[in-house]
Amino acid sequence: MDQILRSRDEPSLAFGGQALIEGVMMRSGTHLVMCVRQTEDEIVTHSQGIRSLTRRHRVLGLPFLRGLIHLLETMYYGVKGIFYSANVALEEHEEEKFGWKEYLIVLIMVALMNGVFVAVPFILTTWLHLTGWLFNVVESAMRFSLFILYLYLVSKWEEFKRVLQYHGAEHKAINAHEAGAPLDVEGVTKFSRLNPRCGTSFLFIVLIISVALFSLIPGRGFLLRLGYRLLLIPVIGAISYEVLKFSDKHRDSAIMKVITIPGMAFQRLTTREPEDDMIEVAVRALEEVKRLSEL
Repeated sequence: MDQILRSRDEPSLAFGGQALIEGVMMRSGTHLVMCVRQTEDEIVTHSQGIRSLTRRHRVLGLPFLRGLIHLLETMYYGVKGIFYSANVALEEHEEEKFGWKEYLIVLIMVALMNGVFVAVPFILTTWLHLTGWLFNVVESAMRFSLFILYLYLVSKWEEFKRVLQYHGAEHKAINAHEAGAPLDVEGVTKFSRLNPRCGTSFLFIVLIISVALFSLIPGRGFLLRLGYRLLLIPVIGAISYEVLKFSDKHRDSAIMKVITIPGMAFQRLTTREPEDDMIEVAVRALEEVKRLSEL
């Protein structure tokens, strides 16, 4: 649920975020801040300096390569944030070390997502003995259906509802900041809980790009075609990142507004209207990451 775009030219002004367990993470190009509500009156804050590999090594900042790096870094910090917020919410103040078990969880998550959204639709469509354009149409329809089902199930998971509310709070705070509005609970509440750079919108772009690329794969055997699909996953991610970055740069154009409509609509499933105390946490995280980035 992270906004994955970062500005390479203005790292202190571009912020992205992610909902945590009873909290919000905010990131700039130079710092990361996690604020987690531990009790009714206490918000625990953790901050650290960060530097993307795209800034350490110029070659990794080239188009398409930078997308893969940003996606991996987003996943890394996202899982780390979930573990940290879980510890704080359970009143364990010490941050657990991010070791091989956590990296293994990231790899499992990636494998499961690939299996569900790439391999499963392909296998099911193959069993229908379809060929040509009809195969691609049905496979794409199954992939879209699984994606929508996934979003729907997540939105209906009662235990996950508060995370979705914090997701909404994070979006509202970012939208208020980008509009130049005062960062207080009353002002931030008025803003939309939807944001065009959300990871939900990115996933929708991934689906569109995968449909286009998979339709170009020659039909030469089950294993070869499945292998192509799995090998193309990094390519799809890289292209999708550039499309999302381009859409953000031209966000005011009529065409881009139309393109981002489906992703924005899906966010109605992955966000919920937050409570005031949740917005307070998101504002606290955003103000702190702004302060650190401007030092």
